[in-house]
Amino acid sequence: MSANQVSNGTVDENNASKISSMNKNIKFLSCALGIGIFLTVTTVALSAATLGTVIKQSKDTPTSKPSLGSTYAESIEISDVMMHLKELQNIATNANGNRAVSTLGFNQTLDYITSYLSTQTDFKVARSYFYLRKFIIGANPVLLTSINGVETNRTFSSNLSAAEFYFIQYTRSTNFNTFVLISPIPNLGCSDGDWSAATPAPAGQVALVKRGDCTFAAKAALASKYNVGALLIYNDGEAPDRFSPIFISLGQSNELPALSLSYNLGRQLADAAQNPSNNVGVRIIIQMADESSYPVGNICADTPTGDANQTIIIGSHSDSVPAGPGINDN
Repeated sequence: MSANQVSNGTVDENNASKISSMNKNIKFLSCALGIGIFLTVTTVALSAATLGTVIKQSKDTPTSKPSLGSTYAESIEISDVMMHLKELQNIATNANGNRAVSTLGFNQTLDYITSYLSTQTDFKVARSYFYLRKFIIGANPVLLTSINGVETNRTFSSNLSAAEFYFIQYTRSTNFNTFVLISPIPNLGCSDGDWSAATPAPAGQVALVKRGDCTFAAKAALASKYNVGALLIYNDGEAPDRFSPIFISLGQSNELPALSLSYNLGRQLADAAQNPSNNVGVRIIIQMADESSYPVGNICADTPTGDANQTIIIGSHSDSVPAGPGINDN
């Protein structure tokens, strides 16, 4: 691995100077989601070029090109940067207009990066794959509540201010054929003590947890630990903007059916369920169109010399959003 000094476009000039004076034996590794080190360099060059243009236009008399404080950055030519950006644009143009993860455009981007680094540098280039889970809702979820036999079909809407509930990203599919009891979790559901004190016991029931104190993922992890049938997380109502359902992601590893509730609905269910004489349950239907996993390419470009015990990792991304080619990003 090499002692070459690489700027990732996120440090100021003082920090860049410090980096340039670091021990020559430091080792560099470029590794992230489908990355190429030249994409990181692209960001530096574009930022530097834009800054230089602004400075030049703001003065009446042209002056010499300002120093970037890095010989590496100053070696970058805009023409080289534009060559890569145009190639990424061409890839997107010929691949339905984007380079989003797991698309033809994304995979061709990885091929381009791998080919360029392999033929134009002495980096050790390796491609590996990891798996992501698709999250495509097949139909609007359904939430029916029953309080002492009074059934209510609750309102789902993508307009959260009008909704009583909303799906949680990476929820699992489910279809309750009957009403399942609510288990209101005491406090905020952030400790084992909260879950072990719940009545009825949460195993096999639908856990109802209020927002607050710990992350949503932490609440979900405890819900999984206590073997709940599904998880409902409701807003806390502590401010005017904290009454509606909220957008929540529980991450790729979540295995629970899960919904986000408004404060008013959550509070209504919690208050009713805390009275042991009441019978409070829900039916949940969540239909996923696709929950399969798919491989995502990851490129690592490693310098051939240097100290393996002193490694700097520079990351970038090569994908775009589905709406476009992502040239401004890369």
